[in-house]
Amino acid sequence: MVTVPPEIRPAPVAHYENFPVASWLCPPALRPAIAALYAYARTADDLADEGDAAAGQRLADLSAYRADLHACVQGAPVSVRWAGVFGPLAAAVARHGLPLQPLDDLLDAFMQDVARSRDGLGYADRAELLDYCRRSANPVGRLLLHLYGVHDADALDQSDAVCTALQLINFWQDLSVDIPRGRYYVPASDCAAHGLDPARQALWHTDPRGPQLVRDLAAWARATMLRGAGIAHRVPGRAGWELRAVVQGGLRILDKIEEGGWDSLRRRPRITAADAPVIVWRCLRMRAGVAAPMGK
Repeated sequence: MVTVPPEIRPAPVAHYENFPVASWLCPPALRPAIAALYAYARTADDLADEGDAAAGQRLADLSAYRADLHACVQGAPVSVRWAGVFGPLAAAVARHGLPLQPLDDLLDAFMQDVARSRDGLGYADRAELLDYCRRSANPVGRLLLHLYGVHDADALDQSDAVCTALQLINFWQDLSVDIPRGRYYVPASDCAAHGLDPARQALWHTDPRGPQLVRDLAAWARATMLRGAGIAHRVPGRAGWELRAVVQGGLRILDKIEEGGWDSLRRRPRITAADAPVIVWRCLRMRAGVAAPMGK
């Protein structure tokens, strides 16, 4: 087992998260690697999102972060700036042979977020948004499957569907937060289908057509999640339970959006401790052989 010195272990994460990271359900031997991957992705996300740095500075920081990533994967020295991230990640790469491409893809997505926010750009259609999800979300699932030793094409496709669904769910959950920050993820084609102006998203929360838009977007996310939910049965042991919880946690957020009248343009629904029994019960139903997890 790789021992990571305390001084380079990832710092605790204080952000709100919908889903557990390296929880007790995860196989103990994989927890250091999963924590390292989380710290890597979380830090990059913060470089793209947090604080008041200008877009140019954010892009420069992400470029420097990418240089450290490549050095880390090649076994070369990294800068001291993110030693707490790349020390554990180097150990995970050495032990598990983690591939570079999905790690690089995540940075591409973060840099795209910064550039599009700077330029006030959104997404033309669902295909364009799915291409973003391919780099912003799907790499996480593929890295986890690599750790679990699952490599077949069907499992990768299911993993991609779950990860894309989680990303979409996060978008539709965070509409009231993202739009004021200049993050526009609702495809323009969906806006047009509901008679909403893609260039005036700041006004959508007052438009009576807004909830129907959110309803259709949530249905898209739910269908995508159900298409990939079988991945929970492809991964053995406690990791499979972790995946069940991830699937059901995402579906529960969609329930919350529905229970709130599809009003996430004005308020952000959240998962609370009171939702845990529902999620656990649905996880058990999945184990009992339900072909697709029930969202309601």
